[in-house]
Amino acid sequence: MRLIHTSDWHLGRSFHQVGLLGAQASYLDHLVDVVRREKVDAVLVSGDVYDRAMPAPDTVALLSQALQRLVDAGAQVIISSGNHDSAARLGFGAGLLERAGVHLRTSLADVARPVLLAGAAVYPLPYLEPSLAADALGATERTHAGVLRAAMDAVRADAAARPGVPVVAMAHAFVSGGVGSESERDISVGGVSAVPPTVFAGAHYAALGHLHGAQEVAPGVRYSGSPVAMSFSEVTHRKVSLLVDLDGRSVSVEAVEAPVERPLAVLRGTLEEVLADPRHRAAESAWCQVTLTDSSRPLGAMDQVRRRFPHTLELRFDPQGLAVPLRPYAARAASRSDLDVCCDFLEHVRGGRAASEQERELLAQAVEESRLARRARDDEGVAGPAADAARTVGAA
Repeated sequence: MRLIHTSDWHLGRSFHQVGLLGAQASYLDHLVDVVRREKVDAVLVSGDVYDRAMPAPDTVALLSQALQRLVDAGAQVIISSGNHDSAARLGFGAGLLERAGVHLRTSLADVARPVLLAGAAVYPLPYLEPSLAADALGATERTHAGVLRAAMDAVRADAAARPGVPVVAMAHAFVSGGVGSESERDISVGGVSAVPPTVFAGAHYAALGHLHGAQEVAPGVRYSGSPVAMSFSEVTHRKVSLLVDLDGRSVSVEAVEAPVERPLAVLRGTLEEVLADPRHRAAESAWCQVTLTDSSRPLGAMDQVRRRFPHTLELRFDPQGLAVPLRPYAARAASRSDLDVCCDFLEHVRGGRAASEQERELLAQAVEESRLARRARDDEGVAGPAADAARTVGAA
């Protein structure tokens, strides 16, 4: 029995306002090829098929085409819902689709109903929200661990009636020992989200979803990770699908590299260092996050960075070597004129670059005009010439 474990497709997701649907379509093309080439019996998708509860039409169309192609390639497809999915929408037409070899498990009623394959019983557990699932499952704790433990108790009870049949559990949860990234939505409830891997005792393989890095948290308890990177915190991830071979009670797992449409790069240094360093040559074709450490913010920094790294998506500033003021702001501002306060503010928000003579003249004009305007109206509710000047400059 050969399975392929994948999860967290997040179809329809964007990465710093860049749509990922093209990269996701490339991964699905690759998955169909792997299923056909490796003669995969079933594709396991452990939740977060969509990125949002109400996916866009082109996203739905991509999933529809992918399911048809996977079945045509000779595999059954088993999908459980994740915390990003709408269980009701993802599960629409489940009864009809099951006849075609696409098994959608999104309902509590299906928790202990396996998909019976020639060499395994697969139990796809939908994402279980503790507040909604605890009572229905008879859980003793209203936590993620509590509801998953109750669900796995039901799985083990059903599996006991099928002696000798290998058990595969699918779940979407944060399991202790796993390493997360910035691109996962927090699923903690009252600060409690972690599920111990012992919850899956009795399963020969636990196919997990939710964490976006491929990893094994305990023997036979694995995350496949997301096939496409969704944050720069995933820069070190190796994106894969997991090919799982079941031979009786023996399990072997092989990682299959997923295609990478464009790699990630995280760069740091002064603007001069970033632009001149030959070690960054590979980053010229990557999605880049660049952190500049110049003591003052360079003019036109993004334009300069993008001349070498045209696919820079995020520019950060972390000034190094700036003097730390010892006096509180109120004490420092008390002896300063309104014009000086405005210039100081401009210098602060620009990372240490002082106002030019032209900017100082403009601010002086704004301060004076606000002073004259104040003399012509009632002072009540007006914060002062510095505030008026700031609003005048902002409007300009």
